[in-house]
Amino acid sequence: QVRLVESGGGLVQAGGSLRLSCAASGIIFSSNTMGWYRQAPGKQRELVAEITSGGSTIYADSVKGRFTISRDNAKNTVYLQMNSLKPEDTAVYYCTSYWGRRSWGQGTQVTVSS
Repeated sequence: QVRLVESGGGLVQAGGSLRLSCAASGIIFSSNTMGWYRQAPGKQRELVAEITSGGSTIYADSVKGRFTISRDNAKNTVYLQMNSLKPEDTAVYYCTSYWGRRSWGQGTQVTVSS
């Protein structure tokens, strides 16, 4: 059974930083593409960043240069370092894994105050 558990969300002022973590179990972590999506109220869920098993990364244009995704295969954990946060980054952030099929975590709330 796939389990993805996010942590690290919270309330931060604009310009601040947060680091999200996602601990995975029930998957062959090193083979999975791992990613972060987010969903703001009234909006569709959107890709924030993904990292492949080989370490290649992609980012949404809105977060390039501010967010960094990384993974630690020894700890079965993927991270999202978020710097220079903006109020428009406020959303529920979801961890995902993909290897033939996509699995989702429960999400963690990130709120950025102006």
